[in-house]
Amino acid sequence: MRPRTISEFTGQDHLLGEGRILRRMIETDNLSSLVFWGPPGCGKTTLAHVIARETRSHFIFFSAILSGIKEIREIFREAEGYAVRGIRTILFVDEIHRFNKSQQDAFLPYVEKGVVTIIGATTENPSFEIIAPLLSRCRVLTLQQLDSFTIKSIMQHALSDHERGLGNRELTAEDTALDFLAQQANGDARIALNTLEVAAGLVESVTEDRETGITLEIVQEALQKKAILYDKGGEEHYNVISAFIKSMRASDPDAALYWLARMLEAGEDPLFILRRMIVLASEDIGNADPRALQVAVSALQAFQMIGLPEGRIPMAQAVTYLATAPKSNASYIGIDAALAEVRKSGALPVPMHIRNAPTKLMKELGYHKGYKYDHDYEGFSGQECLPEKISGAKYYEPKGRGYEKNILERMEWLRNKRRE
Repeated sequence: MRPRTISEFTGQDHLLGEGRILRRMIETDNLSSLVFWGPPGCGKTTLAHVIARETRSHFIFFSAILSGIKEIREIFREAEGYAVRGIRTILFVDEIHRFNKSQQDAFLPYVEKGVVTIIGATTENPSFEIIAPLLSRCRVLTLQQLDSFTIKSIMQHALSDHERGLGNRELTAEDTALDFLAQQANGDARIALNTLEVAAGLVESVTEDRETGITLEIVQEALQKKAILYDKGGEEHYNVISAFIKSMRASDPDAALYWLARMLEAGEDPLFILRRMIVLASEDIGNADPRALQVAVSALQAFQMIGLPEGRIPMAQAVTYLATAPKSNASYIGIDAALAEVRKSGALPVPMHIRNAPTKLMKELGYHKGYKYDHDYEGFSGQECLPEKISGAKYYEPKGRGYEKNILERMEWLRNKRRE
């Protein structure tokens, strides 16, 4: 079912839509060296096949897993032979990040001289895995993970295609079965098509009656995975994320891990979960444990680096930390109270003594006059920084739990000093 032309390719519209960069390169046969960066099954190798068909070049497919320096040199000798005859060679290097530095160095002179145009494919961040001299000679194109709608469309085409797909078997498929499979494929069209083929074989092995078609139960059997009640666009999505957040707020790490597992198993976007954890770290923990926000942000960064399945481990670490941390919503309450004041009072004037005075005129008008530089007063001058109309207002009131106990004691000391 691999697409043979641009028109057959599904997804990556930001690169292949009308007038987009890669489409223009292919249609005008004006390719520069490229690196395709994206998750498995998003179409990197398929795009190489499309380019091979639609450009007037000698095209070589090459795997970094199976080949070394010897094979690279043989390919470049072959490419030089084509170059003498005025024929350009496009070298597609699958898993290019698997080449070490010396192997990547071998490409440089041939790319520099224009003997070959390289198209590399990688699932890893090119900034970390491809040497800078080679990367500077390539344009990096980021391929996005295929969404469930696109995966479903690819499967429906496979079911109806008589030439290369399953069309001759005249199979039907329940929408719920395709939706579930599209979700479980996690953006990988290869997984979806392989599983669809297994499911089709299961239908034919158990019944002569094609009317039953591919059901949810058959897809579950093909995947060896049960469907979990979870609609990413419906009520259950909001029910489960609510239960997850409330479990961490309630300091129940076991429940929080359970709801995390429910979402991951059902195919929820892990980045959505991690973003909600970052919000919780500030909204419900705040300065009771200032490290909570660092932990949540670090979990997001770690996940972006390693992805699933290993990404579940830093997620679990962060979830258990957030769940067991002391809780305070004082910062959350404080900003909402301050916003309410701003909406009520409007843009009150900034006190003259804390205005900046970069010009002579501003100094003459009294800007900055009377300002006390706190470091000249043992780190605390006691000066008022709120507008006169709301002088003395209180928005942040620490709860006295966790580290906020220290903050509360510090604020009490500062208030006493200010009164003095």
